Amino acid sequence: MTAPATATPTARRPTAPPEQPRARTFALTLVVLAVLLVASMTAGMAVGSVRVPPGEVWGIVTHALGGDWSEPTWSRARETIVLDVRAPRVLLGAVTGAGLAVVGTAMQALVRNPLAEPYLLGVSSGASLGAVAVIVFGVSLFGPLSLSVAAFAGALLTLLLVYTTARSGGRITSVRLVLSGVAFASVLTAVMDVLLLTSDRGNEARAVLAWTLGGLGGVQWATLWLPGAALALGIGVLLVQARSLNLLVAGEEAATTMGLDVARFRARTFVLLSLVTGVLVAAAGPIGFVGLMLPHIVRLFVGGDHRRVLPTAALGGAVFLIWADIAARTVAAPMEIPVGVLTALCGGPFFLWLMRRDARRKTDRGVA
Repeated sequence: MTAPATATPTARRPTAPPEQPRARTFALTLVVLAVLLVASMTAGMAVGSVRVPPGEVWGIVTHALGGDWSEPTWSRARETIVLDVRAPRVLLGAVTGAGLAVVGTAMQALVRNPLAEPYLLGVSSGASLGAVAVIVFGVSLFGPLSLSVAAFAGALLTLLLVYTTARSGGRITSVRLVLSGVAFASVLTAVMDVLLLTSDRGNEARAVLAWTLGGLGGVQWATLWLPGAALALGIGVLLVQARSLNLLVAGEEAATTMGLDVARFRARTFVLLSLVTGVLVAAAGPIGFVGLMLPHIVRLFVGGDHRRVLPTAALGGAVFLIWADIAARTVAAPMEIPVGVLTALCGGPFFLWLMRRDARRKTDRGVA
């Protein structure tokens, strides 16, 4: 009697690892955002009180860079508008948007809180107070860098105070962190208003009050290198530390088990984020909610790995702030709306939606 044949397992076709589709989506997202960034910068230099055709914009830019394959057919006035007025403004918008998005991404990982970003945590207010104090009291200890140094010091001190206050009750919660940030931001804003109102420099006080709403106007080529350098430093260091950010998101205990010195890493990164935030606030004023919205939006496309989130958020933030500035210049022309007002109009509803989503998830978890 023959033994019954044993069933052999059916051979399964090898399936592609889940990372491959995600990697393709990441690459496609970067390409799309890069194309959008070029188109946005072109629009930013073309749109305004004097309309310049996009082809003429590129002709002016390439001619300034040494390209002589096209004959200049534009006026000297248009060349001045594109190169000396709009190009620095567009570049500052791209740098500021990218920097705020990257800082917000890293902050959300550091404190493991989806609501963390420089504006909500009061870091922008601290940087603003430092910059205003330098302007009001005429401090020039560090020469042309005095404004950025003071903004960095204010941002770092505020971030440490908010984090320490939120952690004083033990584990950091979303509510405690946001409430601490709002409280410190209110106090710092009040001190800043007192400094401005009591200042005997009336013209400067009015200019600073407008600057505190956030704006990209008045930037010059000579001052653009500093925020660009801060952005390059921030993105470079954070990309190198992307694995550590991923570990920290998984939890402090898990990160420590994997060999990460959480306290030292967090302290170093706090200093870096405060430096980038301080420089950006000194250049463009406190522009809110960019660091809150962009990280959440890009995670929908590229996942939660910070090696992908950081560069994607940088490109997305640059595109977003350029278009916000275009809207600020054109919606109520000839009057210009502060760009920080428009980002707040977008970020406020997004913040409320994020809080509702977070509360719903916690409720579902509790029911389960």
